[in-house]
Amino acid sequence: MVDNTFFPSFLADNYIVRLLVASILGAVLGLERDMHGRAAGLRTNLLVSLGAAVFMLISTNIAVSFGNDISESFVRADPGRIAAQIVTGIGFLGAGTIIKHGFTVKGLTTAACLWLAAAIGMGAGAGLIDFAIVSTIFGLAGLVIFNFFERSYPKDSYRILEITTSNSANITEVINVLKITKLKIMHLDKERDYQADKMVLKFNIKIFNQGITDKISHEIVAKIEKIDMPIYKISWFHL
Repeated sequence: MVDNTFFPSFLADNYIVRLLVASILGAVLGLERDMHGRAAGLRTNLLVSLGAAVFMLISTNIAVSFGNDISESFVRADPGRIAAQIVTGIGFLGAGTIIKHGFTVKGLTTAACLWLAAAIGMGAGAGLIDFAIVSTIFGLAGLVIFNFFERSYPKDSYRILEITTSNSANITEVINVLKITKLKIMHLDKERDYQADKMVLKFNIKIFNQGITDKISHEIVAKIEKIDMPIYKISWFHL
């Protein structure tokens, strides 16, 4: 019998209740990810949590079965082996949600959410219902509350500014505009097309700003448009 402070022990010992709790808690975490348009959303987190609970139940039942069988005295059943493999296996699933694009890595929060869902499912599968519920509350609070907190302080973000102009354009004027806005140019790529007399400038930029950077990007484009140089195209990419 498991020790639960708030959750009734007779319910915690029921396998169906454990699986139901794991499914609900995993779905709660997944709902938050689903609302943010992430690929690993409600159904994925539910299945991860439920699957972890199933493996945990299988692990503990195998250990109990061998432990009670006197004829298998030479067999040592370790309930922690399957649990350890859950942690390893969920790492591969989480890695599939991580995408690296330029200076930005996306999907880390979703991968961590899957990892937490697995841990919650393991807790529910082991009968630690209170433990699983509190972990879900803390995890959900971290996802929701800190999402707003992150917007309250300035931080670095990376962008690409692409300008198509003529080969005879003065690049220094563009660089001066970027310096005025207190941006840091990480890298500059130039591509010249002599036949069409065009040059493509790609600025990798680091911005230290609070909140979204759309306002800064609009200001930069407006200032570049005022420069005395031919401009054929301006593109602004978020990394």
